[in-house]
Amino acid sequence: MGSFSLFHWLIVLILFGVPLFFVFRKPLVGPNRFGGRPPAMGFGQAVGSYFKNYVNFNGRASRSEFWYSALFVSLVAIALLVADRSQTLNLIWSLATFLPWIAVAARRLHDINRSGWWQLLALLVPVGSVVVLVWYCRASTMDDSREAVFA
Repeated sequence: MGSFSLFHWLIVLILFGVPLFFVFRKPLVGPNRFGGRPPAMGFGQAVGSYFKNYVNFNGRASRSEFWYSALFVSLVAIALLVADRSQTLNLIWSLATFLPWIAVAARRLHDINRSGWWQLLALLVPVGSVVVLVWYCRASTMDDSREAVFA
């Protein structure tokens, strides 16, 4: 009862080892391959951009656009939960914002020169979700080779 079997070690390897392999893998160096640097946005601009780029997976999203959108989605979800205890409205809101949330998260990862597919790393809990959260918080990568020299 007190020892780990091979099955347990395999689970530990998958949950911790696989995400850590990808964590320490560096993004591509040089200019960002996903386009120019996105502009910083205020709360209203970020929410407008969130719905305007509903399923746009191309380009880059600034940190302000990503986090203001996250704040807006969370505040509306909390308000709907308070207003409707049956969670019907909250379910509808979650379904309505599912695709734009994946799109803005993919664009946010593009901003640090990583593919949007890296979001799938968050499914490997607990390490993968922490890593993706840290990547969401990172600053933008440089646009041109002149700036990349000084980084």
